[in-house]
Amino acid sequence: QVQLAESGGGLVQAGGSLRLSCAASGGIFSGTMFRANAMGWHRQAPGKQRELVALITSGGGNTNYADSVKGRFTISRDNAKNTVYLQMNSLKPEDTAVYYCTAGYPPTSWGQGTQVTVSS
Repeated sequence: QVQLAESGGGLVQAGGSLRLSCAASGGIFSGTMFRANAMGWHRQAPGKQRELVALITSGGGNTNYADSVKGRFTISRDNAKNTVYLQMNSLKPEDTAVYYCTAGYPPTSWGQGTQVTVSS
């Protein structure tokens, strides 16, 4: 099973940007497993259910976004580095949440999460 480690969260003012990264590791097959999986970002805000934010196919040719982030967030992946990214622009207070990197769809592996806080 691939291990996922997120980074890049923090506190930002509304209208600002953040870039989240997620590095996959663990085991000699982790690179192969990473490249074979769709990768995603989910988030969970206080008192709300966890939701899918963005998804990218194994080859990176197709992406999907939650309606609430379309046009503001961009998911990408670098299969040579076993890393997936989430570029978040024009952040809003309602984007405040813990963001989780996931492997597979439905997800089979989850990262520990990184906090994103957007102040108004």
